[in-house]
Amino acid sequence: MPGERVPMRKIRDVLRLGWGQGLSQRMMARSLGLSQGVVHAYLRRARSAGLTWPLPEGLSDAGLEALLFPPASGAAAEERPQPDWAWVHRELRRPNVTLSLLWEEYRAGAPDGFGYSWFCDLYRSWAGRLKPTLRQVHPAGERIFVDFAGSTMPVLEGVSGEERRAEIFVAVLGTSSYTFACAVWSQALPDWIDCHVRAFAHFGGVARQLVSDNLRAGISRACFHEPAVNRTYAEMAAHYGTAVLPARPDKPRDKAKAEVGVQVVQRWILARLRNQKFFSLAELDAAIQALVAQLNERPMRALGTTRRALFEALDRPALCPLPEAAYEYAAWKRCRVGLDYHVEVERHFYSVPHALVRQEVEARITTATVEIFHRGQRVASHLRSLRRHQPSTLAEHMPSSHRRYREWSLERIHREAGTIGHDTAALVEIILRSRPHPEQGFRSCIGILGLVKRHGAERVDAACARALALGTRSYSSVAAILNNRQEQRAVPDEPAMLLHENIRGPGYYHCKAIRC
Repeated sequence: MPGERVPMRKIRDVLRLGWGQGLSQRMMARSLGLSQGVVHAYLRRARSAGLTWPLPEGLSDAGLEALLFPPASGAAAEERPQPDWAWVHRELRRPNVTLSLLWEEYRAGAPDGFGYSWFCDLYRSWAGRLKPTLRQVHPAGERIFVDFAGSTMPVLEGVSGEERRAEIFVAVLGTSSYTFACAVWSQALPDWIDCHVRAFAHFGGVARQLVSDNLRAGISRACFHEPAVNRTYAEMAAHYGTAVLPARPDKPRDKAKAEVGVQVVQRWILARLRNQKFFSLAELDAAIQALVAQLNERPMRALGTTRRALFEALDRPALCPLPEAAYEYAAWKRCRVGLDYHVEVERHFYSVPHALVRQEVEARITTATVEIFHRGQRVASHLRSLRRHQPSTLAEHMPSSHRRYREWSLERIHREAGTIGHDTAALVEIILRSRPHPEQGFRSCIGILGLVKRHGAERVDAACARALALGTRSYSSVAAILNNRQEQRAVPDEPAMLLHENIRGPGYYHCKAIRC
C-alpha cells in the first residue's frame, strides 16, 4: 500500500529551513522528525517545479501539492481501467470471496490495471461514500432481520365500520435487502410466529440466523449478554434449522437492515395506501403484497440493480431449504399434576401416567393436540378438546384398580347379568333404575356380578331371586343371603294385619288432618 503523504505544512517547513535559513538536510530531518531521504525528495520536487523561497504569495496548500505532485506522464492513474466497484461490493457478500480474489480476476481482464494495494485503497474509498447501513458486509444467506413497523394501518370491520389498527411485520434479507411485509392484528406470539412462517415461505428458504428486536412475544428476557428466547420462538427456529440472535437492548445498529427495511416499507408502501379504505385484514394484506413485489423490482440507487436480482443471484442459492411441513404454532404451559393424575389446560382435564401425581410437567398446546412433557420426555398426547370441565383420560394412565372399574359400561353390566340368570338381570335393572344416574349403581351391580367367582352363577341367581322377593336392592343383601346360605329357603308369607282397639290405622291420620 502506498505510504501516507507528508502534510503540506511540513513541506513548507522543509523549503523554509533549507532555502530560507540554509540548514543542512540532516539538521532539517532531525528538526522536523523526517528521514533525510524524504527531505531530499521534497527539495528535489520543489526545484523541478521551479519554486523558490519565499513561495509565491497566495499559493494554497492544494496549489503547492499540484506543483509538487503532478499527474504521472503517460498512463496516468485516472486512465487505468476502473473496476466496477458496485460489482465488487456485491461479490464480497458471497461466501469465502475476498478482495484478493477479486483483484486477481480484475487484473486478468486488465493487465495494466491497479496494483493490489491501490485496488484495496480505492475500494474502501468508494465504499466509504455509501450509506452507513451498506458498509456492513452480510454473507449471502446468513441473516434475516425481522421487526414490526412503528406505524399501523386502519381497517374498518363489520356493518358499523368500527376501526381496528393492523400491525405491519417486516423481514429483510441481509445481503440483497430483499423485503417481505404482511399485516396482522397484533404483536402477540401467535401472530409473531405466523409472520415468520409466511416470510420463510415467501423467501423460499431460511437464513442461518434470525436477528430480531427484543419484542416481548419473542424474547422472554432482554439482556445485553444473555437474552432469554421464548420457548415457542426457539422451537420454531429449531424446526427451520436457524438460530435466534436478539439485538442488544438500545442498540438499533445491530438490526440496521430491519430499521431501514421498516423505513422503506412505511415510506414506499404504507404512505401509498394512506388514502385507501380497507374493510378486512385480508384486503389490506393483499394490497401490501402487491406493493412489496414492486418494491423488490425497483432499482436501488447505490448499487444500480434491484433487490430481486440480488436475491436471485446471491441469497436464494445460499438459503437453507425449507422443511417438508411448515411449523405449527404451539404454546407452552407449566402445570402440576393433580391427585386424579390429570392436568388442566384451558379448563379441560388431560390425563398423564398416574406415577406423576403432584409432579410438575409442561404442556405443549397446538390447534389439534395437547402433549405433556416431563423433564423433556413426552409422557402423554391427547386430541385437543374444547369441552370445559370435562376429562380426557387414557386407560394406560390409570392405576390397575381404576382401569378395571373404568372398563365397565352400562351395556356390559346388563350383558353380564343376563348370562348369570333372569333374576340377576332383573335385580340389576332395578338397582340401576332406582338411582338418579345409572352410574351411581355401577359399584353395587359390579359387586353382585363379582360374587359369581366365589359362589357360582346358580347360587347368585337364586340369591338375587330371594332379594327380589324380600324387596332388598343392594350388594350387601345378596352377599348376606349367600354367606348365610339363605338363597334356597322359602320366602315367608306376609303376616295378616292385626286389628286391635289400640291400633289407630290410616284413618286416624286422615281424620286428624281434616280437623286441623
